[in-house]
Amino acid sequence: MLKKHDLKIEQNLWTSSSKEKIETDPLEKETTSDLVIIGGGYTGCSAALHAANSGINVQLIEANTIGYGGSGRNAGLVNAGLWVLPSQVETLLGKETGAKLNTVLAKAPDLVFSLIQQHTIECDAVRSGTLHCAHSIRGLKELEGRYRQLIIRNAPVALLDAVQTEARTGSASFFGSLFDRRAGTINPLAYCRGLARAAQATGAILHESTPALDIQFKDHCWLVTTPRGSIIAKALLIATNAYSLVITGVKTAQYTPVHFFQLATKPLDKITLETLLPGGEGAWDTAPIMSAFRLDGKGRLIIGAIGSLGHRTSSIHTNWAARKLSSLFPKIAQPQFEHHWHGCIAMTRDHIPKIIRLGKHGYAVYGYSGRGIGPGTVFGKAVADALLTNNEDCLPIPPIEQYAESFTVAKEVFYELGASAAHLVGDR
Repeated sequence: MLKKHDLKIEQNLWTSSSKEKIETDPLEKETTSDLVIIGGGYTGCSAALHAANSGINVQLIEANTIGYGGSGRNAGLVNAGLWVLPSQVETLLGKETGAKLNTVLAKAPDLVFSLIQQHTIECDAVRSGTLHCAHSIRGLKELEGRYRQLIIRNAPVALLDAVQTEARTGSASFFGSLFDRRAGTINPLAYCRGLARAAQATGAILHESTPALDIQFKDHCWLVTTPRGSIIAKALLIATNAYSLVITGVKTAQYTPVHFFQLATKPLDKITLETLLPGGEGAWDTAPIMSAFRLDGKGRLIIGAIGSLGHRTSSIHTNWAARKLSSLFPKIAQPQFEHHWHGCIAMTRDHIPKIIRLGKHGYAVYGYSGRGIGPGTVFGKAVADALLTNNEDCLPIPPIEQYAESFTVAKEVFYELGASAAHLVGDR
């Protein structure tokens, strides 16, 4: 299988369509800072923005380019909460801690869209909600259970029947859906670049093409060494998520890599667009091998699912995508794709993000398990607040000293083989 750091993004729709640009220089000197951040995704850029906005000196380094990892490759669905049911979160973390995390992440889209508005981020933001679509009767029952849990927590959600779902999606393939009006869609890379641009404007210093090679805690400060420079800082945040590189001096993040691929059609004609997701919602289904679909600002239909495009038999996935679209939307008998790409998700065994305490004023955050936009933005802000106030009560979950995942390589292969098998025979 392809190693995640060898991925190419030349055909990534978000790269080619992003209106947001960012310019930085590699770090080529020894310098000091109040806070050093490693990783230019949602978590890192959100932390940089909020910390710099509070008046402290912030430096962020990114091994590749801003948004290079999952932040520039995902589906662009801004959802509330996690994949895990709210009751499961409370069982796993304890009632009080779980309820706090559920409450914080329920408001994650509010933070995302407020930042977009506040900093005029050009990312094709559409807050029309999302549709979690039932692919079967069993899937519908799962949505009914999720609906009951969300309603008692005062979430503005609605359970739609098959007829209502067909009207919203343009597809007769579903048994119903759960509509969440808190959510929406964005160009995810443009949003990440917009956060970075806003952080720069607030005073943060960003360096692309600057990997961290070594990290040491010396004389009450963090020393981060890069290929051509170094940063001494009072506080440290590692926010590389699924694109973690080996850095001597600190433990490598523990998670199972799960790949997610996407294909985008050419812009569809106006007649087709009149009935296909006419309200602009993003959608995904309840199938064991989940698939998602949405439109972008130019009327391209994007479909994605679990799987990698980085191996010799990846045509299984692209062939499935064509069949799937034709099945969902018979009017698109032979979809013409002009973009295809994939990225990597950092999956934890309980699907709950982790905050690892690295030492005094040092944290690592990862494990969004496919929900990176909202939680990443929230966790970045929260870590910045905790470091600024020296109060860990600001964090959505308590930090832990260490975390380990077992059999990650085996599980990565298992997920890919499962997705390939499902896509080989699915939607025929």
